[in-house]
Amino acid sequence: MSGQGSDWPRLDYAADRGTIETIHLLLQLIGKLPVRLHPWINHGWHVALRMTPHGAVTRSLPAGQRHFTAELDFLESAIVIACENGSRESLPVAGKTTAAVHRQLASLLDRLGLPAPLHGAPNELPDPVPFADDERPREWDADAARRLHGAFLCADRNFNAFRSLYRGKSSPSHLFWGSFDLAVTRFSGRKAPVHPGGVPHLPDKVTREAYSHEVISAGFWPGGGGFDEAAFYAYAYPTPNGLAERPVELEAVFWKGELGEFLLPYAAVREAADADAVVQRFLHSTFDAAAALLDWPDGLVIGAAPSYGTPPNQ
Repeated sequence: MSGQGSDWPRLDYAADRGTIETIHLLLQLIGKLPVRLHPWINHGWHVALRMTPHGAVTRSLPAGQRHFTAELDFLESAIVIACENGSRESLPVAGKTTAAVHRQLASLLDRLGLPAPLHGAPNELPDPVPFADDERPREWDADAARRLHGAFLCADRNFNAFRSLYRGKSSPSHLFWGSFDLAVTRFSGRKAPVHPGGVPHLPDKVTREAYSHEVISAGFWPGGGGFDEAAFYAYAYPTPNGLAERPVELEAVFWKGELGEFLLPYAAVREAADADAVVQRFLHSTFDAAAALLDWPDGLVIGAAPSYGTPPNQ
């Protein structure tokens, strides 16, 4: 699983911010569907989206006796609704306001006979505007969308490889549309202290259920939220004393105190001769640092490198 740095797309948060923010809002829009249609799965995993060769998609969603998925297709600049009866419809999103997409998507779901509630406002953003009322102009640069999608796919490949080496409970590699990050989370199996909550426009009960047990989590986001460039991150909850001072293997990694996380700038990954190896070193070294300080149980990590198609060495 060797990815050369040149295989990782160029990202520029400052230049692409308008398109990134548009994509974030559209993912929030389709991400609301599993909140209202899918049974609750531990830690809110049912609401997270999965990366596909074209974009990010919901789980299969029940709508009465019907079933469908909603996907934001980054490459085709569209929301795609695929149904169990074989029907598949595409709604172009480029150049439209959030309110316009909301209206047209609600109409499309109704026409397809999918009783899917589509209302509300974004989560985890300051001063959210309800989707139906957001008439602000939105940017969509097709090249920026394509490059962002490629970066998410590269991160997803690495997170799945990292996940494969853990015997304990672990989340899938999945995209949380609220915070707009792709993440993979490992669990020790032990309960955690009650989380203080306080995430903007997210009910505390959701945050507390998400962090009901000890976690060491890693992820990737395209920028924003306190660090205005694309980066990989890693953190633990609860955060053990001394984690900020714990050495990790890569010179480009640093501790961001305001976030309580280790950060690895995406640019440093892309510049590396073997980008995938750099990401794997980041994931493993930050996990090892946090697990040692939290005294996680032994025997949860498989020592061998990931092996595709066959079980890893035990």
